[in-house]
Amino acid sequence: MPEPGRRTSMRPRPRAAPAGTAPDPPLPAPKHCPVMNKNLWLLALCQGFYLTNSIVFIAVNGLVGLALAPFGWMATLPVMGYVVGGALSTALVARSQRQWGRKRAFQIGLAVAAASAALCAWAAFSANFWLLCTATVVAGYYVANSSLYRFAAAELAATAYREKAVSLVLAGGLLGAVIGPNLANATRTLFPVPFAGCYIALIGVALLSMLCMNAIRFEAPPVVLDAAGQPARGRPLAELMRQPAFVVAILGAALGYGVMNLLMTATPLAMKICSFDFNATAQVLQWHVIGMFAPGFVTGHLIKRFGVLSIMGAGVLLNAGCVAIALAGVALQHFGIALFLLGMGWNFLFTGATTLAMTAYRPEEKDRAQAIVNFCVFATLALSSFSSGVLVTTQGWTLLNAGSLAPIAVTGMALAWLAAKRRAIA
Repeated sequence: MPEPGRRTSMRPRPRAAPAGTAPDPPLPAPKHCPVMNKNLWLLALCQGFYLTNSIVFIAVNGLVGLALAPFGWMATLPVMGYVVGGALSTALVARSQRQWGRKRAFQIGLAVAAASAALCAWAAFSANFWLLCTATVVAGYYVANSSLYRFAAAELAATAYREKAVSLVLAGGLLGAVIGPNLANATRTLFPVPFAGCYIALIGVALLSMLCMNAIRFEAPPVVLDAAGQPARGRPLAELMRQPAFVVAILGAALGYGVMNLLMTATPLAMKICSFDFNATAQVLQWHVIGMFAPGFVTGHLIKRFGVLSIMGAGVLLNAGCVAIALAGVALQHFGIALFLLGMGWNFLFTGATTLAMTAYRPEEKDRAQAIVNFCVFATLALSSFSSGVLVTTQGWTLLNAGSLAPIAVTGMALAWLAAKRRAIA
């Protein structure tokens, strides 16, 4: 029975926990909801189209930037603009999700994806470097929007299967691994202006994703009421940030993504410096993205069996292995194996961090909590994107990899600290 003074709407609502107590678990989906229902498959397709967009942008933006930039060290500014736009858009995206719900907010993001791709094409045709940077900042809204697909996945499956739902929807990025590099390679000479065809193709990708999103049915979010009958606002951000699990989840997601982006963004430039052609670069990026998303079919099972901290720790070790291979040489196999391990490390860290974060907030706090996680991720990505171009063009591939060991070590120490804290409490 609900407590006196609380109202329910449609069905019983969870109570807002008193201050200082553990957060309530996320709301379960209907019990008849299978692990991978139609909505989750469609969301996985949307994730694949999102990664197609990201891979094409990463594969060509640095090269287009290198051709148009006034100075070589500015080559990755268009890549940086992509994630800076994401960081700047997190609060706006959270507000749109809260005001209009998942479906409409996601559709707005896809409309922005189509418009920004058209703007990038215009920048390429007009050889306007600063317009290209502006267009990628606009595209960042789509990045911030679609980065919530993984959280939406947990809401489309029963609570007991949320780890599997998150990892399986993230596995939809395999579609991007197949389509992205091949699409970039097939359309890069479609017009006399190099790579302009890639941006035109992304307009079609956004429209296909919009069709899939239109067919997804999202449940209306429950309204949690406080004792006065008003919508519960949840705990302030400062209190959320004092939770060890939430802090470590942010570190795992942000630093794991930052290291991955640092090395992945630099790879096309490093391979060009080492005299590899674009086909070789596309092949390496394809294997990298396969490493990012193929483990998604089993990561959820592994988290349930071995625990989230163990899987995140495995991600740290895989990242360290990537750096070791990259420092061993600059042959094609070194780039390929290193980037494949980097992708796997990202998958374990990012899926684990998402799962860990979901244990630290209540349903009424999800928009605020997810926004701060994504803001920290995108802020780190912006820094790593800019640093990537500067380091690889001025200091070289070796120093870039050696420097990435610092955030890898910080992530490992944060995981060890949380594990020790949990053992002490137990």
